[in-house]
Amino acid sequence: MASLNNAPTEVPKGSFDAIPAGWYKALIVEDEVKKTNAGTGSYIKAKIQIVEQGKYMNRIVFTNFNIENPNPEAVNIALRQLQDICKAVGVPWKPADTNLLHNKPLMVKIAVKEYQGNDQNEVKGFKACLPSSSQAPATAGAATAPKGW
Repeated sequence: MASLNNAPTEVPKGSFDAIPAGWYKALIVEDEVKKTNAGTGSYIKAKIQIVEQGKYMNRIVFTNFNIENPNPEAVNIALRQLQDICKAVGVPWKPADTNLLHNKPLMVKIAVKEYQGNDQNEVKGFKACLPSSSQAPATAGAATAPKGW
């Protein structure tokens, strides 16, 4: 059993408030494939770290890519996003391993949504890091699920 007798009486508020909506320079720092709660598919859970200088430097956001799902549109959305990431970081589509997408700078579009009365971040898009701030998000055509993902 751990003793909390010496713990401070006031704990400083953490910086877990939602990041404001917008485009941020970031890195995919890790990912893992997980089974869905329903057991009907799998998804890639990606951890993304903001690397842009400023107040949100080093903040973490997560996003999921449905790579196996009974809903084919959910899979197509995930594949388009994965294609956008590949394009943004200069990796040919359908890399042999998602580790090839790690630690390469890209721009990530963050949105804010309400969930159970709290603001929460949601990743909505990916594009390459270019000096022009007017660049539109990368887009890709419909895709089919690659084998092994």
